[in-house]
Amino acid sequence: MNIGEVAKRAGLNSRTIRFYESIGLVSQPDRARSGYRDYAEKDVHQLRFVASARALGFSVEEIRQLLALYDDRARSSSDVKRLVLHHVEEIDRKLQELAAMRRTLMHLAERCHGDQRPECPILDELSLVKRQQ
Repeated sequence: MNIGEVAKRAGLNSRTIRFYESIGLVSQPDRARSGYRDYAEKDVHQLRFVASARALGFSVEEIRQLLALYDDRARSSSDVKRLVLHHVEEIDRKLQELAAMRRTLMHLAERCHGDQRPECPILDELSLVKRQQ
C-alpha cells in the first residue's frame, strides 16, 4: 500500500508520516521494486496508535515509550499506567498555569475602561512587567 493510502487510513498526512519515519518513531517500510514505500496493515495500525497518542498530547518521547511498552508482551501494565499518570500530572500543571494566566488577564481587563481614552492600564501593566524582568 502506498503512503497516500496509509495516510488516509491512519488519519495523518504523508509529510507527518515521513517525519515520524525520519526521527525513528515508526519504522520505515520496505520498498517495492519501483522504489516506493510499501506499507503493510501493521504500519497503519502503528500510525493510528501514534496519531491517537498525539491527540492526547503525548510527546514524541512518551510515544516512543508507549510503543515500546505496546510491543513488549512481558511488560507490566503498571509501567503503562505510571507513564499515563505522569502525563496527567503535566496536564494538571499546565492547567494551573493557564488558570493563573487567565486570572491575570481578567484582572487587567477589569481595570481597563475600554473606551475612547488613550489611557490603558493593560498596556501600562504589561510595560511594568517587562521592565521588571
